[in-house]
Amino acid sequence: MKREQETVNLMDLEEGRMRSFFEWLGEKPFRAQQVLKWIYHQGVTDFDEMTNLSLALREKLKAVAVIEPPRILSEQQSADGTVKWLMGFGGGNAVETVFIPEPNRGTLCISSQVGCALNCTFCSTGAQGFNRNLETGEIIGQVWQAARALGHERNGTRRITNIVLMGMGEPLANFNPVVRAISLMRNDLGFGFAAKRVTLSTAGLVPGIDRLRETIDVALAVSLHAPDDETRVKLVPLNRKYPISELMRACRDFVSEKHKRTVTFEYTLIDGVNDHPDQARKLVKLLRRVPSKLNLIPFNPFPGTEYRCSPDSRILEFQSIVMKGGLIATVRKTRGEDIDAACGQLVGKVLDRTRRSRTLREQT
Repeated sequence: MKREQETVNLMDLEEGRMRSFFEWLGEKPFRAQQVLKWIYHQGVTDFDEMTNLSLALREKLKAVAVIEPPRILSEQQSADGTVKWLMGFGGGNAVETVFIPEPNRGTLCISSQVGCALNCTFCSTGAQGFNRNLETGEIIGQVWQAARALGHERNGTRRITNIVLMGMGEPLANFNPVVRAISLMRNDLGFGFAAKRVTLSTAGLVPGIDRLRETIDVALAVSLHAPDDETRVKLVPLNRKYPISELMRACRDFVSEKHKRTVTFEYTLIDGVNDHPDQARKLVKLLRRVPSKLNLIPFNPFPGTEYRCSPDSRILEFQSIVMKGGLIATVRKTRGEDIDAACGQLVGKVLDRTRRSRTLREQT
């Protein structure tokens, strides 16, 4: 636990660490449950409003703790109902968080890092460079702020039905804060989402997938984007360190009989790069041994990119081939394109663009 003179952001603490915090204060551990409910069920950040805590305890908390979500710096709404927020954390950095409404669900896409060190060539986020990992409170705080802005009620109107860690950053390169935030998303004292409703997306950080498998129950999405190493290295440089064979092994272990999970493979279709019928047939051979779904994503252009989206006819042909091969494949509908909120377009505000190479080595 932090020293007394340091201020603790209670949003950084999942249930176990919150209990330890109150024990450190000399209070009963059940106080952790009360405070978690105030934060995540009632949306309260002011200790004075926590009326089932004694006045003495409230004063004690004011001296050593804060409840501090990220600040909403701006909000944009798309013609299709998609909402994008720019959320700031101080120091001039900010990330983007997106809500995508559909008839039967509402998906919130959140970020795990300020920028990204992986430098995937088809992703606008990667072009921004990397600044730092987000803390637990900065990750779960995006959910908290979006829930408040949308009028999402924990036990009433559930505007948010699904959460995906598919925004800025590689979640598995920020493992502990991300897992703690997922714990708060899933905990009944937090947002109470079922495991299948929370999806972590990775570019293929194999050790992280192995570690995640044994740490927390969550849905997994893998940014594949090519059926062979030669093509994937051009799109996802991380493939040099963790080639497709190692990635597939990690995915098979993740969905083993012991764990009974499925994995979603994300495949961005780029004109003339990874959309040939032969590549679709290779993809069938690659994935047929892994219980999975395939999410085909039309490429979303961004300023400065050399890539173009595959024509609709080729996307449909690609989908037809993989489905005839026995895969479950859907084409993701592009949402929020008019506010640059579509997949691969998130950029936020990343100040430091000089640390990517070193950070990539450290994180992998």
